[in-house]
Amino acid sequence: MTLTQQALPYSHWEFLHPTSGDRLRVIPERGGIISEWRCGEREVLYFDAERYADPSKSIRGGIPVLFPICGNLPDDRLQVDGEDHTLTQHGFARDLPWQLQLLDDQSGVRLSLSSSAETLNAYPFPFLLDMVVRPVPDALEITTTIHNRGTRPMPFSFGLHPYFKVSDLAQVRLTGLPDECLNHLKMANAATADQLSRLPDGVDLLCRPAGPVALIDDGNGHQLQLQHQSPLDLTVVWTEPPRPMVCLEPWTGPRQSLISGDRKLELAPAAVQTLSCRYVIS
Repeated sequence: MTLTQQALPYSHWEFLHPTSGDRLRVIPERGGIISEWRCGEREVLYFDAERYADPSKSIRGGIPVLFPICGNLPDDRLQVDGEDHTLTQHGFARDLPWQLQLLDDQSGVRLSLSSSAETLNAYPFPFLLDMVVRPVPDALEITTTIHNRGTRPMPFSFGLHPYFKVSDLAQVRLTGLPDECLNHLKMANAATADQLSRLPDGVDLLCRPAGPVALIDDGNGHQLQLQHQSPLDLTVVWTEPPRPMVCLEPWTGPRQSLISGDRKLELAPAAVQTLSCRYVIS
């Protein structure tokens, strides 16, 4: 079978590509998270299984999904038509159970999340997220279609928060980023090179690159390139030492986009938006 339920090393669904043998581990009930991507013999993602075993803690690892906001809002408050709603950091998609299906051609999996009474309390817009995750030769493709199922325009941001395993933060480089970035830790503009020199100390920065961004691990010779398409073409870099990982995240809009209007996306009633990115390894 291509998609099977497994109990070890933790409860998950395992997808094995029928041709390449590349593997995904998926935990639909915990935010639809992809907890593992094995490409050939290489384990690409970082995943803290010990922390995951404590459901009171947020997950550190895999590929969490950020929706309907990226980052946080002041006082975790979203105001819609004069009414306040509580919407916590990165939204709720990474915390809720998703539905999982095998694609008809068995080339990957489909994850879906629909609005519910719980989500409507935090974000009063009916929606459907439909995410297709497909291993292809030396790459992982993720395509997300967002549906507005309501009767009024739906504002949103979307992002992915993948954790990539590295050998040593002191031996990691990133290329393809612009000279200037936004330092999220101080919410101030900064020189990108200066921020990247601090990867072993912990960074959180947002860039607006003009093309692909590469993560290069000089410790083991591995490289990974994020290829993203507009409007999912902002890039966030985050490290949390001593964890041997770098998050290389595609976002549609910066923090507080729904308030500032900076790159805020808005779907008309019954409209859809498709967002795509691809991670290529070498």
